[in-house]
Amino acid sequence: MEPFTLDTGATAWILMSASLVLLMTPGLSLFYGGMVRARTVLNMMLMSFTSMGVVAIAWVLGGYSIAFGSDIGMLFGNPLEFFGLNGTDEQSILAGSGVPFLVAAGFQMTFAIISTAIISGAVADRIKLGTWMVFAAVWVLLVYAPLCHMVWGGGLLGGDGVFASIAEPVDFAGGTVVHINAGIAGLVLAVIVGARRGFGKEPMKPHNLPLVMLGAALLWFGWFGFNAGSAGTADATAGLAWVNTTVATAGAMLGWALVEKIRDKHVTSLGAASGVVAGLVAITPAAAALNPVTSIVIGLIAGICCALAVGLKYRFGIDDSLDVVGVHLVGGLVGTILIGVLATDGGLTFGGGVSLLIVQILVALSAMIYSGVLTTILALVLKAVMGWRIPENDEVAGIDITHHAESGYDLAGGSLTRRDRGAARPAPATPTRAETPAATAGDAR
Repeated sequence: MEPFTLDTGATAWILMSASLVLLMTPGLSLFYGGMVRARTVLNMMLMSFTSMGVVAIAWVLGGYSIAFGSDIGMLFGNPLEFFGLNGTDEQSILAGSGVPFLVAAGFQMTFAIISTAIISGAVADRIKLGTWMVFAAVWVLLVYAPLCHMVWGGGLLGGDGVFASIAEPVDFAGGTVVHINAGIAGLVLAVIVGARRGFGKEPMKPHNLPLVMLGAALLWFGWFGFNAGSAGTADATAGLAWVNTTVATAGAMLGWALVEKIRDKHVTSLGAASGVVAGLVAITPAAAALNPVTSIVIGLIAGICCALAVGLKYRFGIDDSLDVVGVHLVGGLVGTILIGVLATDGGLTFGGGVSLLIVQILVALSAMIYSGVLTTILALVLKAVMGWRIPENDEVAGIDITHHAESGYDLAGGSLTRRDRGAARPAPATPTRAETPAATAGDAR
């Protein structure tokens, strides 16, 4: 093992990138918080913040070891090897980069946190916070960390895995590990937990669109740590990832707006914010594999596909409350698969044949199967042991006041307490216009 030589520039780059990625989770809490109804905003934001709490600890105690420890059957790493993050700088996952072990491990911790928090949007307004916290802690160890090992830690779906003989899989910053993984987990939870009371019948519009826009802006800002930070240092690859992230996101925002204009005859702020996230998701696995022009193309395609996909929940009767499936799963699939078409090195468009495309499809399908099966088992166990749903009356009154004894907005000059709950439960709002995917972008996202 070669002696470690500190590179202060690369270390500063990763520290700053980790801070940006960590900021994404509070940004997500604003994005999600604005999209739910006023009586559940605090609970929605708490789900992101508690993800930061439990996942950070789980990562230190075992998550990092499972993700980047010595390989066991190409499925996961030795869970005890780096218990308490007790590794040395020579064992850094960024070996040879001059970045200390703890800095590299901390950077990956922030990925695990945001990946888990993303899932919460699929089950907004209706689940117990305690059950969510247990789910987050176990899911990151049982699902996220092993998949991370398979893709980035020398496992089954990476450059040394079963598909590498066809072509080397590409996932620069988390198309499979983060977005496909979280998206399929969100779908599983939405099905197992069940729909909100009144889903498809009552208006469930976002209560605070400026909050949504602010959250999207923070996500865009933090995402540069996600993508440019994954280069490992401030070099040309980081610059390419930064530019590609910017233009793909711009393309997706315009693509989503185009769908809205054609379908709904108007462009919305919610659609623009949603298009931003769709573009960020799609470019994540491809940020260093494309050029700026093909990044615009992948962004446009992602914006259009995600805008069309979010309405499918009504057709299938699956209450994916904040469209985790429509944005993260669909956007992750678009970005991951289109690498095989648009990558400058090995992509079909650039004369690389179909090998890379086949591999990207196989990796995406494998990630969906693994995450779907394990998440289903975990969700069913928690349903039997702890239960997912809050009581129906509490859901009607609002989970903030009934389960947290507080409200997001003190508009009457006084705060509600548990004694006031009985009098504080309003009747469901009367819709002001038809609540269908085509009629309003409010609940389409």
